[in-house]
Amino acid sequence: MAASEEVPFDYDSVKEIADYLLGLTDIRPKIGIICGSGLGGLATQVENAVEFEYSKIPKFPVSTVVGHAGKLIFGTISGKPVVCMKGRFHYYEGYSPQKVTMPVRVMKLLGVEILIVTNAAGGLNPNYKAGDIMIINDHINSLGVTGIHPLVGPNDDKFGTRFPSTTSAYAKELRKLAMDTCKELGMEDFTQTGVYFYVSGPSYETPAECRMIRTWGGDAVGMSTAPEVVVAVHCGMKVLGFSLITNVVVMDIDTDDAGPNHEEVLETSKRRAQDMQKLVKTVVAKMNVS
Repeated sequence: MAASEEVPFDYDSVKEIADYLLGLTDIRPKIGIICGSGLGGLATQVENAVEFEYSKIPKFPVSTVVGHAGKLIFGTISGKPVVCMKGRFHYYEGYSPQKVTMPVRVMKLLGVEILIVTNAAGGLNPNYKAGDIMIINDHINSLGVTGIHPLVGPNDDKFGTRFPSTTSAYAKELRKLAMDTCKELGMEDFTQTGVYFYVSGPSYETPAECRMIRTWGGDAVGMSTAPEVVVAVHCGMKVLGFSLITNVVVMDIDTDDAGPNHEEVLETSKRRAQDMQKLVKTVVAKMNVS
């Protein structure tokens, strides 16, 4: 389908997509993984991979961002059946929050119980360095609190309740598992835990905006993830999130620093890619799924 066509996200349309995919592979995924900017290498950890280009999946949106390949990959990691999104969708691409998060609903109907979300983010916390991995313990959905929210509109009880709680959006036991795994792998020197602040993009934040976001409690800032997590929670999934801190944000208006750029984000992601892949693979091996 052409990218300009309407992308439906009602239950019957989502089930149609899931049934279509299940008819083309014997893999019945229990773990879903969304790869952020420059983190598509996580998909290389998938064994016995069966790949589907987004553009070839009926009624599926198409990714338009450099660093997002646009493939749905079924297979196994550490013996666990997974489905991996190599490339995600963003509000700034012109998609509604409902369309951005539709693949999460597809994952739910594929049988996914645990969703792992990854992203590239700017570091706001003064203790963070470029190359750090932040285990997300909470998020601030700045668009959501102003009404640009993926659950706005009629609610379908087949997916979840009208008013889902996001108090524990990032499962405590999965965060502990991730932290314990980081220590086991000797990654604690560049592992952080913190709050992810979601903005729409596509422009990077001004120094004043960065200072505001930090004051509001954000440790890292990025242009994705929060809507997907909200929908995953709505669907009854457990969520684990990782931010790769690809740059430290600029908060001084008189700096000579030109600020972040997408090439820098991709380069930092590339440098830390092997550590991220090893971490996700080891965490998946320890996950309990039915």
